[in-house]
Amino acid sequence: MTQFDVYDENTAPAESQSILARVRKSLGFIPNLFGVLATAPIAVEAYGTLNELFMRSSFTPQERHVVWFANIYENDCTYCMAAHTGIANLEKVPAEVIEAARSGRPYADNRLEALRQFTRSVVVNRGWVSDEELESFLAAGFSKQQVLEVVVGVAHKVISTYTNHIAKTPLDTAFKRNTWQKPETLAKVS
Repeated sequence: MTQFDVYDENTAPAESQSILARVRKSLGFIPNLFGVLATAPIAVEAYGTLNELFMRSSFTPQERHVVWFANIYENDCTYCMAAHTGIANLEKVPAEVIEAARSGRPYADNRLEALRQFTRSVVVNRGWVSDEELESFLAAGFSKQQVLEVVVGVAHKVISTYTNHIAKTPLDTAFKRNTWQKPETLAKVS
C-alpha cells in the first residue's frame, strides 16, 4: 500500500516549507492535511489560496460552513468533517447547524437549507444543476455571484476530500473529539 508522508516545515519539499511555516504560525500547529498536501507544493498552495478566496466570498461564516459541510458530507470525508466541526465551533456556528450538517438532516432555516441543497446538487451532479434548482436557490435570496462562489467553495473542499481519500490522511489529535462517520441511512440525496 502506498503511504503519503505527513510533512512539517522542516521536512517538506523546499517550495512547501514556507507555506507550512505560515500555517503553523496561524494555527499553532500543522494539520495533517497540510502536511500531506505539501508533497506537491502546488497542491498545498492551491488549497490555501482557494481557502483565502472563499473566506472573501459574500457568504457569512455560517453560510461558508454550510457549503463546506454539504461538500464534506456528500464526499464522505471523515477527516474534513472532524476538522470543520472544530473550526465551526471556533467560529461560533450554532450547534444545531453543525449537528444537522453532521447527520445530513435539513436545516430549520429555509435560507441555509436552500444553500445546502444547492451545494449538494452541485457536488452530486458535478455542476449539472437543474433550472429549477438554480431558480430555487436564487428565490431563497442568493445571487448569481453566490452561485459561482458555491463553485469556489466546492473546489476548495474537493482538494481536501479527494486528498484525504487517496492519502488516508491520519486524523490529528486536535480533531479526534469530533470524529465522524457518515450515517448510512442518510447517504442518498433526497
